[in-house]
Amino acid sequence: MKKNNSPWSWIPTLYFAQGIPYVAAMSVAVIMYKRFGISNGDIALYTSWLYLPWVIKPFWSPFVDMIKTKRWWIVTMQLLVGAGLAGVAFLIPMPFFFQATLAVLWLIAFSSATHDIAADGFYMLALDSPQQSFFVGIRSTFYRLAMITGQGLLIIIAGSLESFTGLEPMQFTAESSKTAQTEVVLQAQNYSVPKTDKMTFVAFPSDLVLNTNNISPDSLAKIKAFALDENQKNGFVTVENNSTNQNKKNTDSWWTRYISAPLGHFIKANFGKTTKNVFAGDGKVGNAGIVAVRLTKQPEPGKTVILNSSFGKGDKSISLASGERFVFTHENWDKPAYIVVQLDYKLKDQVKSEFKGISGNIKLAWSITFFILAGFFILIFIYHRFILPRPASDHATVTNSVGDVFREFGHTFATFFQKPGVGLAIAFMLLYRLGEAQLVKMISPFLLDARELGGLGLTTGQVGLVYGTVGIIALTLGGITGGIAASRKGLKFWIWPMALAITLPQMAYVMLSTFMPENLIFINIAVAIEQFGYGFGFTAYMLYMIYFADGEHKTAHYAICTGFMALGMMLPGMMAGWLQELLGYQHFFMWVILCTIPMLSLIPLLKIDRNYGKKTAPNP
Repeated sequence: MKKNNSPWSWIPTLYFAQGIPYVAAMSVAVIMYKRFGISNGDIALYTSWLYLPWVIKPFWSPFVDMIKTKRWWIVTMQLLVGAGLAGVAFLIPMPFFFQATLAVLWLIAFSSATHDIAADGFYMLALDSPQQSFFVGIRSTFYRLAMITGQGLLIIIAGSLESFTGLEPMQFTAESSKTAQTEVVLQAQNYSVPKTDKMTFVAFPSDLVLNTNNISPDSLAKIKAFALDENQKNGFVTVENNSTNQNKKNTDSWWTRYISAPLGHFIKANFGKTTKNVFAGDGKVGNAGIVAVRLTKQPEPGKTVILNSSFGKGDKSISLASGERFVFTHENWDKPAYIVVQLDYKLKDQVKSEFKGISGNIKLAWSITFFILAGFFILIFIYHRFILPRPASDHATVTNSVGDVFREFGHTFATFFQKPGVGLAIAFMLLYRLGEAQLVKMISPFLLDARELGGLGLTTGQVGLVYGTVGIIALTLGGITGGIAASRKGLKFWIWPMALAITLPQMAYVMLSTFMPENLIFINIAVAIEQFGYGFGFTAYMLYMIYFADGEHKTAHYAICTGFMALGMMLPGMMAGWLQELLGYQHFFMWVILCTIPMLSLIPLLKIDRNYGKKTAPNP
């Protein structure tokens, strides 16, 4: 195979393949287990451990440098990921599927994290610095496309297969109205279903109408309690074990008593902004209603029919408050199961949504979905086996014994911390996203929170449009533009404009929290500017890590850099909510702007080659 294959022939597919296993382990698996009826506690606890391989990958990155080539690691890990996905597909129908699939998903996560190390190292070996600058936005775009594919297309495929393998889907609509007068009857009723030999579900009513007038929290609690009691009594749902919460101690920790509480009181007293409690006035929540579901035919003894209900289409300001999953048997089939539907308490307009209940062979559907994923990775493995270039610099470190391996392992870490200016570089990596790390945690709450709390009071559907659509498009365009710009003038020229680009647009949230606009156009523009600036400015961060990692052990050193990047996002993000509650949104966003000063103060001290990343010849 020729060594000069165009980067366009392998960078998009390589980074698309890099994102799929991550989203499969971190997002798709969560939805799958939820469809299988696993409790939220177990899902959160066990799937959180799947993130561990990506957190600790810098610790085994030297082995990727020392053993074999990066190209070998890439294609081998893709083959292992494909085999692991096929293993998940095989194990889903088994009685012990939860433990077995978790174990295989952990191996997939480990293989995927190793693939990330090799792919990033190969990127630096196969491309010169101008190409690295140009394609840094392209690779990020295809990685994000993999995220969207995993969270969107794969779930759609699984849902379609569930519909295809089961009963006719149950459907009902719910709409808001300013004038409709509705009353919830909190007592069991006998809902008559048509006599038929065909097993299907019937919803009562099939077109629920809810008044936009809010109700008291106590009324909502009574509606939910009635539905839950009836569903538990008739065996449609089971009670999750809440013993952990019941046994939780009420005493404060030493940290709370002596550190966080006094510090929080000082910050709130001196810098906080007073906001009204959203429930201090009328104490209202979104209106809610009940939809009853009946099965028309008795299942065979020992057989179950599982109904999973979810949002179908329309405005997401109408949602399911409870009753997403029911288990019908030959004993409870002639009794109604109750779904609670609720309006967003900020919703005042007339909108309509459609909900769908699917009762297909869920395990078969998800098994087929993972077989499709496995097939895709086998094809990716075959494609990259032939198309990836073979750069001369891609070779293993020479080792003759186990002792050599461990000596080289220690040498790899040692040489990273012996690089000139390593302290300054680590500080820059940790501080570059100090403001953004806090901001990103609070954007959605700010858009959703009521105006009495300092938020913009948008509905869930509006947030989906603002941040989930306009924001993602602007972020992607910013990343691509940043890569193209960096390849023209180099990192040295662009690091100041890009650092300011990731900083100044954060002022958009100061403006939004100050003027509190109600016009969605202004809100969309502000979010788009901030997200474009972030995508554009993030390019300099990625290029600087590549630049600093350059050298004998660039693969392992870049993985260490990404570890500091993750730490720089994790630690500030952990305190963001606490600070926001103390300061209020407006002062919190001002604080975020101040957090960019340390990063900006470090830029003049960075030593960067003036020609690094600059395009000197046309890209192949």
